[in-house]
Amino acid sequence: MTRASATLPLQLPEPDHSFWARIAHELADAIRRGVYVPGERLPSEHSLAERYGVNRHTIRRSLASLGQIGLVRSSQGSGTYVEDFAVDLVLGRRTRHRQNLAQAGLPGGFEVLAARSERARAEVAQALGLRTGSAVLHLLVIGDGGGQPLHVSDRYFPLPRLAGLDAHVRESGSITQALAALGVPDYTRRQSRISARLPEAAVAAHLKQPATRPALYVSSVNVGPDGTPIEYACTWFAGDRVTLTVDHDHGA
Repeated sequence: MTRASATLPLQLPEPDHSFWARIAHELADAIRRGVYVPGERLPSEHSLAERYGVNRHTIRRSLASLGQIGLVRSSQGSGTYVEDFAVDLVLGRRTRHRQNLAQAGLPGGFEVLAARSERARAEVAQALGLRTGSAVLHLLVIGDGGGQPLHVSDRYFPLPRLAGLDAHVRESGSITQALAALGVPDYTRRQSRISARLPEAAVAAHLKQPATRPALYVSSVNVGPDGTPIEYACTWFAGDRVTLTVDHDHGA
């Protein structure tokens, strides 16, 4: 289950021949691309009017149209701010990224940024029920929703059992489908540990957020139908785009 509150609209306002609509479209596109991030104050009406060579009335109409679709909010005497966008992700026994986003009306999937075979360090081995030094597949994966990065994760899978999983994820954009293709028709989450931390620079870059802004860090273990661990994931969630709800009954 996923609920989206103030999610970024998937359709930008269409430009027409009027100045105000064209300006609204350009500002909305800048917000979508992260030029202006959630909670950030936009340039003043005066600055925008000078930038676009129009009067302040035109700018007010542009901003009003963005406010009507939930992209910005105006605070009297303070300015206009980019609305806060958040996807409420529910962590239950069965957590499926793409299915959850679809329920919220958002497209999304996984993109494999890197994949390699390596020897499991103690933490990974313990989570997967393996001996330290056992072979594992390590994927660096980013998950998006509505065109925005929601989380980036290091995911570990036992080898040789799940060899080739990275190719299936690249093809389908889904870890669930990739596991099914390798003979794991279902899996459940055995454990999740959640904390708030400052992300490393590389993580912050993937999430398109400042390294000084805390992110939600979740380590989790998923098990197959027979209870054998099949995945250990360490996931960073963008703090300004995601809220996490733990639902012990969901997906039972």
